[in-house]
Amino acid sequence: MKRAILTLAVGLLLATGLSACGGDEEGGGSNEPIEITVQDGDVTPKGERVEVAQGTVTFTVTADQAGSIHVHSSPEQEFDYETGTHDYEVEVDKPGVVEVESHEPAVVIVQLEVK
Repeated sequence: MKRAILTLAVGLLLATGLSACGGDEEGGGSNEPIEITVQDGDVTPKGERVEVAQGTVTFTVTADQAGSIHVHSSPEQEFDYETGTHDYEVEVDKPGVVEVESHEPAVVIVQLEVK
């Protein structure tokens, strides 16, 4: 009887551990916000590659003027940002590299390496 309980307990632990790891393999991990600054016509970061998991990506935009950001995902996404500091979310659900850019000024802000 003790052996059957022990076998059941080990089986449950293994199943729980495997299901917890499965989310990361499929991109189910959480993403840290990506900070973007628009100040005096200059945008940072400048084309850096950032690894993200599939799912929601949050951009924290601090800007001294309003504008828009284009996310070249499939399908493409765009969001308008306001002056001040605000969070904006987009969904990326396909692995690959996704460019995030501004047209005013024309610059690649960041490249999302979607895992």
